Amino acid sequence: MNLKLKALTKSLWVFHLCIGGSCNNCDIEILDLLTPRFDVERFGIVLVGSIRHADVLLVTGSLSRKAATRAIQVYKQMPKPGIVVACGTCALGRGIFKDGYNSPCALDELIPVDVYIPGCPPKPEAIIAGVAKLINKLQGKK
Repeated sequence: MNLKLKALTKSLWVFHLCIGGSCNNCDIEILDLLTPRFDVERFGIVLVGSIRHADVLLVTGSLSRKAATRAIQVYKQMPKPGIVVACGTCALGRGIFKDGYNSPCALDELIPVDVYIPGCPPKPEAIIAGVAKLINKLQGKK
């Protein structure tokens, strides 16, 4: 196992990227995770302000044409090995924007996605379960 990936199991630094037209409910649920009720910091998860310091790229929203080039650019700036998490129905498969003219493709057709967290919006418990699966995946467990 890569030593950096093993180190990530103790402390995940997350950069949140909203990539386009969505209702922003996923963003609200992610902020809810930082409150004392759910407290994801107990897992060592911290939101960072720069992708250059992040281990995880957390993506929400439906990919728009303008955001596609930005998403690729942000992904390339992330230190490797990096983890990409798609959160919410819009990020997974474009949701209600699937047939829209401004939604060219799903996120995983553009950049590699490691973890999918479904829901519209996903509940904080589902996001925590996704994070737990991510940590188990990094540790080599099933």
